[in-house]
Amino acid sequence: MSIIIGFPRVGEHRELKKALEGFWAGNLTQSQLLRSAKELRAKHWSYQKNLEYVSVNDFSLYDNMLDLACALGAIPRRFRAYKDLELYFGMARGLKESVACEMTKWFNTNYHYVVPELSAHDDYKIDASKIILEYNEAKALGYRPKINLIGLFTFVALSKIIDGTDFDTIFTNLKQAYFQLLDELKKLDTTLTIQFEEPIFAKGTDERFYSKIKEVYDQIAAKGFKTIVVSYFEQSLEATDILCQTNIEGIGLDFLYGEKNLSSLELLAKSGKTLYAGIIDGRNIWVANLEKKLQFLEQISQKFPKDKIVLSTSCSLLHTPFSKDSETNMDKEILSWLSFAREKIQELELLESAFKNGINESIKQSWEQNKAINQNRKISPKINDKATQDRLLTPGKTQREVAFKDRIKLQHQELAYPILPTTTIGSFPQTPQLRALRQDFKKGQINSDIYEKGIQDYIKDCIAFQEEIGLDVLVHGEPERNDMVEYFGEQLKGFVFSQNGWVQSYGSRCVKPPIIFGDVSRPAPMTLKWATYAQSLTKKIVKGMLTGPVTILNWSFVRDDIQRSAVCKQIALGIADEIDDLQNAGIKIIQVDEAAFKEGYPLRKENVKTYEEWALLCFKTSTSVAKPSTQIHTHMCYSEFNDIIKTIEDLDADVISIETARSGNELLKIFAQVGYSHEVGPGVYDIHSPRIPTQEEIIKQIKLLLEVLPKEQLWINPDCGLKTRKWEEVKPSLKNLVQATKQIRDKA
Repeated sequence: MSIIIGFPRVGEHRELKKALEGFWAGNLTQSQLLRSAKELRAKHWSYQKNLEYVSVNDFSLYDNMLDLACALGAIPRRFRAYKDLELYFGMARGLKESVACEMTKWFNTNYHYVVPELSAHDDYKIDASKIILEYNEAKALGYRPKINLIGLFTFVALSKIIDGTDFDTIFTNLKQAYFQLLDELKKLDTTLTIQFEEPIFAKGTDERFYSKIKEVYDQIAAKGFKTIVVSYFEQSLEATDILCQTNIEGIGLDFLYGEKNLSSLELLAKSGKTLYAGIIDGRNIWVANLEKKLQFLEQISQKFPKDKIVLSTSCSLLHTPFSKDSETNMDKEILSWLSFAREKIQELELLESAFKNGINESIKQSWEQNKAINQNRKISPKINDKATQDRLLTPGKTQREVAFKDRIKLQHQELAYPILPTTTIGSFPQTPQLRALRQDFKKGQINSDIYEKGIQDYIKDCIAFQEEIGLDVLVHGEPERNDMVEYFGEQLKGFVFSQNGWVQSYGSRCVKPPIIFGDVSRPAPMTLKWATYAQSLTKKIVKGMLTGPVTILNWSFVRDDIQRSAVCKQIALGIADEIDDLQNAGIKIIQVDEAAFKEGYPLRKENVKTYEEWALLCFKTSTSVAKPSTQIHTHMCYSEFNDIIKTIEDLDADVISIETARSGNELLKIFAQVGYSHEVGPGVYDIHSPRIPTQEEIIKQIKLLLEVLPKEQLWINPDCGLKTRKWEEVKPSLKNLVQATKQIRDKA
């Protein structure tokens, strides 16, 4: 039998998103929300019925790290007066005067987790009710469940330790609470199976806890349930060596993104443990080449007992869309190359049957079909574009012509913005009316004249509002864009889009990643029309808004038949063409967002340099076309910058905006420590919360920033784009931002 590490939870048609947003808006009761969640779990388990287990506790109303924090009673002090869902969603989204917990990326994916806050003063109170409820639901439906649980080491390592408490104290206290939770779960079943997820092991040796791994997992195994420890996203050789010495039953390894895990096979075989072999890709959407995978498994079985190998996905299928069953508009040939979560389970079952029983008559037709699909994709003329390939071979610019210290003087003269200039990151609220306008146009229900009039009206309103409140540098609001990557992908050759390929980013936020299937090029300008229209409405500067090549790559499903670096270079050349068109049309500031630059980093230090080199080269290939007087901005989300600050400097963007509102001025301090000379726009309020910040809060935040960097170097802006917020939240928030900045300026 085979297993999956986990399954997507938002539903085939984003049922969870709709239920959550209905509940938050007051249109659904708590019981209705919980009923929707129960129905989704039952449906998702039905697709796993032929696997060894169905996955329990991979479902969440918001995030699994948040779930575990609540189960352990790791509740920040500011939320302890609240209970149940008010407490739960308050930690994620903010509540009244209580600022939400930070969010950051789950390793190098586009999924965001809520960062637990841990302190020596925490009073842990175990609540296993969620896990127990879901386990009993699965049992009642006749399934054999395994409980998915984030491992102790991953949970503590990814948490934020506050109050200056040392790691060992936190770990010791939390370990006791974690074990109490396990003791509660043990009461569920005498044959309980728990899958402990420890992706932190893929980052290599961590001196804080590596010496504790054997002791902890021996103690867990001694509790008597079947213990499986899985790690994924890259190789986890060091931890695997230790786990082989413990009494756990099985170890799960990722053989797609961690090929070096093969070197652990001999030791694993000697340990007598079951190998859960991550062989079906949980992060990408291409049909598996089952013939090659079978050959790989046969090689493994030469070193490892075949009866001790259980096939698995490389990681949770959370990172893939639900199913391609509802994809009716996509090119049929390209669609045949794709495999989403439900199809991956079918691939897993087919591969497991071939591995254990051979290619018999019962699977021969499906096996041959998979073989034909892979061969067709390899030779399809839709993939290759000679002009694009030739352009890659032609040397081009990768450096701005004038150094920053000279450029910025020229830009200050040209742009004439004040001290502490105010701006936004780019997008404004995507209202239901705006979404309906775009959908009606896509469906052919309205003509281009009506559509363009609607977009123009929105832009006019955006510009008028920004001028009214006194923002210094304006944006057009991006009403024509459904998504910051999808919009560009729709206009680039080599991309294709799903109708329903939604993937959870955080909470109710879902994205529909573009699919890069072939060589990429830019046939025509992508943003010029709307940028120049917006600029025609005002004498103030309007930023041109682009998504950077690395982010487009990292937020897409990328073809796996050539190097990612080559795909990124193709995209970069298209963005360079766009920048040149914009500046030649009079757009003086151009923002090239690299929100996902950090998340593409390999987890292992030894692999970082290669990624940095080509990612940096691609960004600079895009922006080196800019004239000295053209100011290049970039934006980065949810990043710890300590380890990449040198690379940020090397990007050579004139201004970088970053998300800092949930962390005070801590993230900014590294910029001062290294003597960062370019201009910086640290976010002064959190746009992921519906809270409206007061002027006093923003003044306090600006003062914190001024403790780190001089006023001449700072821009004032929100944390991120405003598309997910409502106008009734955005308008007062931005008014407060402008007024707070003016008060600081007056005293400067």
